[in-house]
Amino acid sequence: MIELSPENIALLWNAKQYGFSDVQIARRWNLTELEVRELRRRAGVWPVFKLVDTCAAEFEAYTPYYYSTYETPSRVRGPEGSFSPFSESEIRKSGRPTVIILGGGANRIGQGIEFDYCCCHAAFALRDAGYDTVMVNSNPETVSTDYDTSTRLYFEPLTFENILNVVEVEDPIGVIVQFGGQTPLNLALKLEAAGVPILGTSPKSIDCTEDRKFFGHFLNEMGIRQPDGGTATDFEEAVEVARRIGFPVLVRPSFVLGGRAMEIVYDEDSLRQYVARAVEASPERPILIDRFLDDAIEVDVDAICDGERAVIGGIMEHIEQAGIHSGDSACVLPPRTLSDRVLAEIRDHTKRIALALGVKGLMNVQYAVQHCPEEPDGRVYVLEVNPRASRTVPFVSKATGVPLARLAALVMVGKSLEELGLVEEPGVKFFSVKEAVLPFVKFRDVDPLLGPEMRSTGEVMGISDSFAVAFGKAQAASGSGLPSPPAEGETKRAFLSVNNRHKSALVPIAKELRKMRFDLVATEGTSETLAENGIESERIYKVHEGRPNIVDRIKSNEIHLVINTPLGAASKGDERSIRRAVIEAGVPYATTMPAAKVMVEAIRHLNSDHSKEVRSLQEWHRVNRGED
Repeated sequence: MIELSPENIALLWNAKQYGFSDVQIARRWNLTELEVRELRRRAGVWPVFKLVDTCAAEFEAYTPYYYSTYETPSRVRGPEGSFSPFSESEIRKSGRPTVIILGGGANRIGQGIEFDYCCCHAAFALRDAGYDTVMVNSNPETVSTDYDTSTRLYFEPLTFENILNVVEVEDPIGVIVQFGGQTPLNLALKLEAAGVPILGTSPKSIDCTEDRKFFGHFLNEMGIRQPDGGTATDFEEAVEVARRIGFPVLVRPSFVLGGRAMEIVYDEDSLRQYVARAVEASPERPILIDRFLDDAIEVDVDAICDGERAVIGGIMEHIEQAGIHSGDSACVLPPRTLSDRVLAEIRDHTKRIALALGVKGLMNVQYAVQHCPEEPDGRVYVLEVNPRASRTVPFVSKATGVPLARLAALVMVGKSLEELGLVEEPGVKFFSVKEAVLPFVKFRDVDPLLGPEMRSTGEVMGISDSFAVAFGKAQAASGSGLPSPPAEGETKRAFLSVNNRHKSALVPIAKELRKMRFDLVATEGTSETLAENGIESERIYKVHEGRPNIVDRIKSNEIHLVINTPLGAASKGDERSIRRAVIEAGVPYATTMPAAKVMVEAIRHLNSDHSKEVRSLQEWHRVNRGED
């Protein structure tokens, strides 16, 4: 243990005033973070909290924004054992019980505004219920850091050290970690071990869903199907798991958000390269390896549970097939192709999982529904369970009119769902489509092909009585408006180029485009398939075959719609060039067959009466309640 000599105390003061964290000091002195914290306590080296002067000293500031600082030792250090660390702080308390809400920190792909929405609604609900709500967040670009969102705001980095400092000065009845995404969740176990009361679902339950061995055993005991999988900490273990379950496999680090470093791997060489990158992304956590369910429909479910009753908030069917990250895939609520049996199984699984985990608050479950001979309408697999708020909570809340984050916050402080009036799944009498907003136009060198790693930077929503119109509205809102069918005498062209597995699925799509008077342009193999089915198309060069090729035609504004699914390594350069060209030209495109099918269906309905309707969100909610 380091001695508390005058020199070491002075060194501690200097280190903290220069911004060194306890973790950095601990590494230098070969101590733990908590041992350094105890040293500082004994030495009286402690931060004080000051009010952000929003009036630049011209008037007295009342805005409850606070930040920590280490003042000079002479002002705050008293005799050892009698030190009151917050005696110089400027915090103004009301005397009401306090709840701390941990925000999401910096906005980034995979974690951003959706979680801030949940934090804000939790603060509003708890404030209305008579609590002082304390927000800890270091991002001034979010609504959670607005002056009128919480009772008090601490502009502090979301680290274990800083949160403990706020907890000690605030003495809350508990801390909420469910609403800020992965950042506060990663701190939950450490905070609980340090004696901080965590409201809602226990950190142990949150942690066990990331422990693949435990969670696999948990699902097996409940008789719930999941893809074959395993965990690994190095390449040898990863290869053993992959050989057992068979390629392709879906691999990802644990405890990350947004599918960071997630990939679909098809062979051992690719797996070796992946393991090195995954270990770098999350060195203290194992790699998760699952059998990839090809040609499956992915389903997202948001639910709320009070420990005694679990209620489905909304079931969302993804439009792209499994393998596209849920944050990038368009989805529709309510589901439109799933059978009643499949939906009943999904509801049953979700409720049983929530109650067995002891969830108090929100939970998100991701499913895959794979068609097979034994179950033609689909076999249900659980992909992932997250006992926390998900990025789909704002979408579901707006689509159903049920404020899930507000209700979950009240559940965490002891209210039951029956008291709150939510005892059954909200009915929805119209279609809501969520579409991702992608940043590819800003990044010229990035391939816009979607995959298991999240890339979207926002999302939009389209609503209508017609699914096709709702999808078309969402496309328009995302900046990828669909072309209307050609008028009499007008020429519009659709470019088609798909891999061999998708050619039979392309035929009805191509027939529909021709019925709407689109001229078809296709590469050689696709054009031959169309001709064999009696569909006329213009054959066009691939990029490497000569000029003018498809990229030239796109740049010349001669192409109005593109359907291009990956064709393999030999055509990788062509595909990338085509996708970059359509992004820069603003041409709507699809890289999966489900998306292409829905896109063409939406184009057919663009001029319908439904497409011209304009209603506010409040009017749609009245439709749900049967008032309109």
